[in-house]
Amino acid sequence: MASPKPLLCSVLALFFAASLVSAQLTTTFYDKSCPNALSTIQTAVISAVARENRMGASLVRLHFHDCFVNGCDGSVLLDDTPTFTGEKTATPNNNSLRGFDVIDSIKAKLEGICPQVVSCADILAVAARDSVVTLGGPTWVVNLGRRDSTTASLDAANNDIPAPTLDLSDLTKSFSNKGLTATEMIALSGAHTIGQARCVNFRNRIYSETNIDTSLGTSLKSNCPNTTGDNNISPLDASTPYAFDNFYYKNLLNKKGVLHSDQQLFNGGSADSQTTTYSSNMAKFFTDFSAAMVKMGNISPLTGSSGQIRKNCRKVN
Repeated sequence: MASPKPLLCSVLALFFAASLVSAQLTTTFYDKSCPNALSTIQTAVISAVARENRMGASLVRLHFHDCFVNGCDGSVLLDDTPTFTGEKTATPNNNSLRGFDVIDSIKAKLEGICPQVVSCADILAVAARDSVVTLGGPTWVVNLGRRDSTTASLDAANNDIPAPTLDLSDLTKSFSNKGLTATEMIALSGAHTIGQARCVNFRNRIYSETNIDTSLGTSLKSNCPNTTGDNNISPLDASTPYAFDNFYYKNLLNKKGVLHSDQQLFNGGSADSQTTTYSSNMAKFFTDFSAAMVKMGNISPLTGSSGQIRKNCRKVN
């Protein structure tokens, strides 16, 4: 019989390789190199959300759309150039992603106190956490030490970011492709307790689907005509649109999911039980959401000598 040692060595090698990525990110990364980094980001986020409540959701979404495209590397922030096409014009992002000016402002402040130390990718991760907290949600400790990409991928942005039209099985697969479980997918979807959706992304649901609350459908139709108004927006959680809470899940139990993909989490399938739990247990949702955000933030970071620390988040050095 073959010795089990080679197999054991292979398993251990895989384990240590996976652990190495997380080990290279640390919660204390800037403690000595830029001790005021986190407080600077937090102050800016609180100010930005105070100016416009919607900005909190926009900053969370930036981090999500960054991490789902070749990892959490700040690629979503890169502008197009004559020789380079970034991710901003990808279908999920075009006329939709926002908050770039807030990130620019934070980066400028950090460059003023710690030149070329804090990465744009880390700014996105911390700003997402601070946005959730500012809107009444849970906190978590952000792992730090990501570096910034020198490239981006329009194709990956078009293919890897989950579409609002996905059914539960495809949603689960999309998150699984990034190393996230179905449980984590359902928890992360709770970020839709804040933010807005464009008419073009829920038009088919309100005009063609039957598993939708009649009053919600009527309300949404008033701001989303059948053929026009693609960019008109409506809150994903009409109950408490600017509070990070568990009303997103409560709404789903009443067929008040705005996006097709939202209502898939309570539609007679495998996600129903967890959605029901979150609808009545906000503490459980907060705990699971926080853990899932940490895991998402660890997707394929650039560390060590890979990538760079951009001086301007919109362009490579």
